[in-house]
Amino acid sequence: MVKTVNLIKLSVGTENVDDLVLWHATKRAQTADGLPRHVTRMWPKRETEIVNGGSIYWVIKGSIQCRQKVLRLDEVIGSDGIRRCAIVLEPNIIRTQSSLKRPFQGWRYLTVEDAPMDLPEGRENEEALPIELNQALAEIGVL
Repeated sequence: MVKTVNLIKLSVGTENVDDLVLWHATKRAQTADGLPRHVTRMWPKRETEIVNGGSIYWVIKGSIQCRQKVLRLDEVIGSDGIRRCAIVLEPNIIRTQSSLKRPFQGWRYLTVEDAPMDLPEGRENEEALPIELNQALAEIGVL
């Protein structure tokens, strides 16, 4: 039986989830069939687990704020001739409960058990907590 694993990635230069939506609307961030993608240098070794229902969780301004389901991994050869991995995503962005995350390079695996929960229906458009408040709540164990 194939398990499921997620990816976690910093959304560099993004101020909020709306910025991520705008980025995915650009041609540069899309596949030939119009789906959003994120191109990365390394190919995930756990590809089968990722495409088995996994998502990419986006860290924006120091906290996980949303996720997108991973549809497939495509090979992309850059103008420099280097093979890269395009993580092809479902266009729908699902907001999650905010979860603090320290900066890191590249992407990491995130188990299903450790992933933050999706926001309940009707709360998808709530603004994320200010970073300072989020950190204070996390430090006392509330988040």
